Amino acid sequence: MSTEPSLKIGLVSISDRASGGVYQDQGIPALQEWLTRALRTPFQGVTRLIPDEQPVIERTLIELVDEAGCSLVLTTGGTGPSPRDVTPEATRAVAHKEMPGFGEQMRQISLNFVPTAILSRQVAVIRGQALIINLPGQPKSIRETLEGVRDAEGSQRVPGIFAAVPYCLDLIGAPYLETDESVCKAFRPKSAQRPAGR
Repeated sequence: MSTEPSLKIGLVSISDRASGGVYQDQGIPALQEWLTRALRTPFQGVTRLIPDEQPVIERTLIELVDEAGCSLVLTTGGTGPSPRDVTPEATRAVAHKEMPGFGEQMRQISLNFVPTAILSRQVAVIRGQALIINLPGQPKSIRETLEGVRDAEGSQRVPGIFAAVPYCLDLIGAPYLETDESVCKAFRPKSAQRPAGR
């Protein structure tokens, strides 16, 4: 009997310099740290550190979903306007459906901090029974995007995108995912909620 978690999450850091060993990657550790805090559902992280090359990104996303069986893939890096930033193009190329609301909300969150948030081109897509989301490159921005913006008292001012991820996974036939509400409260209609731990 396998004790391996049924939920697999692909974590992809896209950076020419980090993948080339010029500096240490910060994207994958930031994603792992946040998910470990935020998820109550056991998961297995499947990590990839790759350069900003569209064919490589496309192959990696396809492999993580179609072969490794990841239900959720989070990428970090490569979403700006510079010539080497091709993550959104690669993500769209492997998509069956686009989910534009994720990108809209990510930019809305980041606009609370920097006016250059409008330069970000992050997208989210469905491939088969998996959700693929492009996240920002900086650890602080990754956390803010996933978790949202809180006021001085700790109340949520702007919802993070991860609140919508578990229900999206339900709708596409992926495993049921539970969050730690002190980090990120997942939203589901009452009809889609299950008793804790089921």
